[in-house]
Amino acid sequence: MSAKILVVDDSASDRFIIERMLREYDILTACDGIEAMQQIDEHGDIDIVILDLNMPKMDGFEVLKALKSNDRYKGLRTIILTNYDELDNEIEGLRLGAVDYIRKPVNMDSLKARIEIHVELLRIQQMLEQKLYEQGLTFDTIFQQAPIGIAISHGSEPSSGRESTVARFNPMFEKITGRTKDELMELGWVKITYPDDLDKDLINFKKLQRGELSSYSMEKRYVRPDGSIVWVQMTVAPLIISNDDRYNHICLAQEITRRKEMEADLLESERSKSVLLSHLPGLAYRCKYDRQWTMEFVSAGCSTLTGYSPESLINNKELAFCDLVAPEYRESLWIEWEKTLAKKVPLNYEYQTITAEGERKWVLEMGEGVFGEGGEVEALEGIIIDITYRKRIEDRLKYNSEHDRWTGLHNLNYLETLLERDGKHRRLENRAFVSINLNTVQSLTATYGFHYTQELMREVADMLGQYCTDRRMLFYTYENLFVFYLKDYKDREELTEFCRDIANMLESLLVAERIGGGIGVVQIDKDSDRDVDQLMKRLLIASEKALNIYDRDVGICFYDAEIEMEMIREEEIKRELAKIGADENYGELFLQYQPILDLESNRICGFEALSRLKIEKFGLVPALEFIPIAEKTKLIVPIGRRAIIRALRFLRRLKDNGFGGVLVSINVSAIQLLRSDFSENLFKMIDRTQVNPENIGLEITESVFASNYEEINRIIGGLKDSGIQIAIDDFGTGYSSLARERELNVNCLKIDKSFIDKLMCLDAKDTITSDIISMAHKLGHCVIAEGVEHEKQRQYLHSWGCDRIQGYLIGKPLDEEAAIGVLKASQLL
Repeated sequence: MSAKILVVDDSASDRFIIERMLREYDILTACDGIEAMQQIDEHGDIDIVILDLNMPKMDGFEVLKALKSNDRYKGLRTIILTNYDELDNEIEGLRLGAVDYIRKPVNMDSLKARIEIHVELLRIQQMLEQKLYEQGLTFDTIFQQAPIGIAISHGSEPSSGRESTVARFNPMFEKITGRTKDELMELGWVKITYPDDLDKDLINFKKLQRGELSSYSMEKRYVRPDGSIVWVQMTVAPLIISNDDRYNHICLAQEITRRKEMEADLLESERSKSVLLSHLPGLAYRCKYDRQWTMEFVSAGCSTLTGYSPESLINNKELAFCDLVAPEYRESLWIEWEKTLAKKVPLNYEYQTITAEGERKWVLEMGEGVFGEGGEVEALEGIIIDITYRKRIEDRLKYNSEHDRWTGLHNLNYLETLLERDGKHRRLENRAFVSINLNTVQSLTATYGFHYTQELMREVADMLGQYCTDRRMLFYTYENLFVFYLKDYKDREELTEFCRDIANMLESLLVAERIGGGIGVVQIDKDSDRDVDQLMKRLLIASEKALNIYDRDVGICFYDAEIEMEMIREEEIKRELAKIGADENYGELFLQYQPILDLESNRICGFEALSRLKIEKFGLVPALEFIPIAEKTKLIVPIGRRAIIRALRFLRRLKDNGFGGVLVSINVSAIQLLRSDFSENLFKMIDRTQVNPENIGLEITESVFASNYEEINRIIGGLKDSGIQIAIDDFGTGYSSLARERELNVNCLKIDKSFIDKLMCLDAKDTITSDIISMAHKLGHCVIAEGVEHEKQRQYLHSWGCDRIQGYLIGKPLDEEAAIGVLKASQLL
């Protein structure tokens, strides 16, 4: 709530301090009671008056009497300012209608806390009136949600017992006191009040009952059940509701325990305003508005801050304050004051000063102009605080935010800032990024530990640092990824030569560590010169491709149009797969079925379901291209589910067409298999399609066993027990461990096409395909050969007892209708 507060005090400094501390509110000031009454009459929307009792002309008591005598001022909340030895004045002020008092010297935390309480009370009051008038919101809603404790009584006695009829407590009140509603009803507020506060509370309460006070506020303590003490700022006032059940009074309590602890600590060290100023990490001042900043008052902190005594600056006795301001800040400080005075707002400006010893210090000046009646500037008042330590911390934080802690190189944050700045200038010079990708170093971490690889990265940073010039800056942007930012190079040949130098320098180190690296290069064009994220992505792609260049230990790859097209193609495939994953009816993801021939009966015994993707922009996308993308993005889960349900529906069609013994085999990835709900969902789909699990085959590559052998073997064991046929696809190219092969819960081994291809170029005695067949049979596994394209291969496999074969010799992948047609044709033979 934005409250309007009138500060009435004959002390200009007190008004200034209070006004500064409450600057978030709308503040008016008055120097005596007469001006205060004028302000109140002129501004009808004043909410709170902070009133000094001791003033010339018309003192605070006279103001209180004037306010109390006129119903127009009933809404004003008056907080009186008293000295610590003026208890009678406080009582008299409260009797005359003040709702609170604050003792001088003013504790700013206490002042702010009390103002917040009274503003909150005003807000609650206004909200109640507004809601009741305009929206009719219930009292219970406000009561329950109030951020301060509220207790409401319609009894006249403050003592304990349910006969005292304390009616209601809101949750916050229960939280503050640590007691439930029933406990509070049973005890009454006297028994939970700290003994030292009870007499004053009872006196005020009796006065309130007799009508001598319209309300009263006080700080008091409650005793919680565990014996601990909680301080509250409490306000008690009559509460009359126009019905038969009249509430007698309301008590509002806001916990201020922490504030009281802070006040106690502060009072322990405070003795007077001079003590406060002496503890200020700087000085307080009043000066003329001239180029010399001629001082009229300077606090004792001047000596610590500047090395000069306050007296030496007063009226420029020995030197002017302007002489202390570092030369490069003098004009800017003057301009800043001109701006703030023109707008009549506070100054908040940082600059450097030079001490008597010649040391430079950072200071923060916070001040305001003192204006005369005609609006002219009479003086400037404020404080100047030493912030040198804070600036050092800021510089350190800035350094840390722009540098890698381990290598000391600039990081990605700084690179982004630099690229943004360079992009604004739009200079025509050539610019490029060269990244050194050392991700292969992770293999060393597992062996030697994190600190070993970090020390290695620091060594690499030192080596690469030798190539830094005013046109080449080195950054450590991501873990194990260094980036050179080159400017004003001549041509691509210069970049290539630079990359070769880097590669030659690193090879000796990387060879010794038995790891490789990749150097990626991205030339910056005007269309992407500010998009750091896009540039880093391109750079990473180029350096990753460089890692896979095997003709040398450190490969070099330029990001070019071809890579751009590959990236665009991959992104397009990702988007298409995402849409397919989100909508079962979207896109051209379909299945084809490749026949599997039983060599013993020479009949089609099954089909392998093969996923196909057709994108309008690219046409038919090979499975070897889109399946890895789907696995990388985990879209293989919804896409794989879609493939399974279609394959099961095809199996159902086969059953309906009289081919109930035909097997349909489906490829499943490790990502699908390891999902906790895979088996459950699969069995639900089997039930929904009403197919026989024994006619279902699941094919998994043997490489998946390398990542989580025990778990995967357990999962496929459960599937196998249900009758589903489990086959290891591409056998012989992946995990292949004869020691564990017997333990695998599988039915079949599918020999990889590479072994079948060798049957065409090797003598039968030189091939190991027959040994694989023999071994599989000894392990109790059925054997299926993939990629059979020639009769010679078929005869070899038949002669060595291979159970089934598939490939173009038997038939290409077919659509559903064609596959069913092949089965029907085979029945006629």
